[in-house]
Amino acid sequence: MPDNAPARPVALALSTHPGPTVAVTVVTAVLALGAGLDAWRLALVTMAVFLNQISVGLSNDWIDAERDAAVGRRDKPIARGWIDVGTVRTVSIVTAVVAVLLTVPLGWGATVAHLVFIASAWAYNAWLKRSPFSVLPFVVSFGLLPAIVTLAAETPRFAPWWMLAAGALLGVSAHFANVLPDLADDAATGVAGLPHRLGRRASGLTIAGALGVASVLVVFGAGNPGVVQWVGLVVTLGLAAVCGVLALTRPPTRLLFQLIMAAALVNVALLALAA
Repeated sequence: MPDNAPARPVALALSTHPGPTVAVTVVTAVLALGAGLDAWRLALVTMAVFLNQISVGLSNDWIDAERDAAVGRRDKPIARGWIDVGTVRTVSIVTAVVAVLLTVPLGWGATVAHLVFIASAWAYNAWLKRSPFSVLPFVVSFGLLPAIVTLAAETPRFAPWWMLAAGALLGVSAHFANVLPDLADDAATGVAGLPHRLGRRASGLTIAGALGVASVLVVFGAGNPGVVQWVGLVVTLGLAAVCGVLALTRPPTRLLFQLIMAAALVNVALLALAA
């Protein structure tokens, strides 16, 4: 292990993709608050999704270990020799199992939806990222997130179509924004998902369009938007425009993904207020 390597728990935490993991967990908690879940249900579904995201992040680094090492990814603990693949693989599998088990007390609907969410995300890491269908797991997983929350309620119900569609569109924008900074590294290792095939310009327009439509659905889906909803719409449409401009005019960076997560949090806050 390199002399400057952090402690193993720190290296493991860095392998979970902590930024997206925390963002999706916060989104889940806010959705659960808006849905009026009891305290224990809110805590359980939030923890389940948190472990879900840890598992997904770890599986990404474990499955891509050789590819990341080949292109010298400095942001990947495995590629830098800070932690071994076996440890990351084991924790990834264990957290996936525990995440699903945590939803069992919340009912079969929430459990099945959560299982599909994780299976979809793992399918992306395992092979779909290399296909023209790379966006599909993001559509499925992000689209199902509101349903996991509403199905976890004391009186289970499936989330309305516009909420599912908004989640799916946010997933589309997140996928494209997350992939754009890695186009060169991906091309060098044979990864060619949908953003790679469309190119940077079309991907930038996709990011802006998906984010904008998602925001419109959130504001008008519940009906009778108030002042706060209109302000939120202006903010999220502004973020969508900035994302599109950045993707079209500058070399892609992680800032795109961070802006999309900010827009997602605004949208989820609007959903909670509407509820």
